[in-house]
Amino acid sequence: MKVAVFSTKPYDEQFLSQANQDDHQHELTFLETRLNETTAALAQGYDAVCVFVNDQVDAPVLEKLAEGGTRVIALRCAGFNNVDLKAAERLGMAVVRVPAYSPYAVAEHTVALILTLNRQIHRAYHRIRESNFALDGLLGFD
Repeated sequence: MKVAVFSTKPYDEQFLSQANQDDHQHELTFLETRLNETTAALAQGYDAVCVFVNDQVDAPVLEKLAEGGTRVIALRCAGFNNVDLKAAERLGMAVVRVPAYSPYAVAEHTVALILTLNRQIHRAYHRIRESNFALDGLLGFD
């Protein structure tokens, strides 16, 4: 399957290429640009597009993708609020997404936020940027 991967960062290319090599043999084309009505033409002739949260996947974009032969929209995220699902269904396009986020990653992020609150890290960061190294109001609690 030919896949156009939009909004690509270096880590996307690294990990998607590795997963593709290990388990599949899809033809991946990595594009740094975001998907929108103008850039949809870049997916001409691709069976699928892989998009992220800031890509525009509304009806006009889906229509252009469908005209170019795209039949699958794969999201690299759990959310799908940027996709017009009714338009995709009307055009016969399948929309697939990440079913859930890693519970370990969510737990780690929660602990990091708790530590940030407890140790006043965000406030300290802003003070340091202003060359204010005073400890007033930055003491954590037990």
